[in-house]
Amino acid sequence: MADRVLKVNAFTTFDLLDARVEGHGFEEEAFATLNVRTAREDPEEISLDLELDNTQLESVPAHADRVTLSAAEARTLATELHKAADRVDANDE
Repeated sequence: MADRVLKVNAFTTFDLLDARVEGHGFEEEAFATLNVRTAREDPEEISLDLELDNTQLESVPAHADRVTLSAAEARTLATELHKAADRVDANDE
């Protein structure tokens, strides 16, 4: 990705995912980086960061989206992701 906003390295959670951005009157697809971060020392929150490859987008300028979660919110998200994964696995069987 050119003009990257997020730092991507060997520790990035997902550095190449299929993604889609939608808005009023447009929808585009691009590769994306998705990362979960916490502070190394005395972490107080979890950050979920998403950046789409701006070289593949025409309607959206280079940017990254970030959601900050408490530990409880991160656990709720993890539970919902597990439930959704179980439904997909059950459908594949």
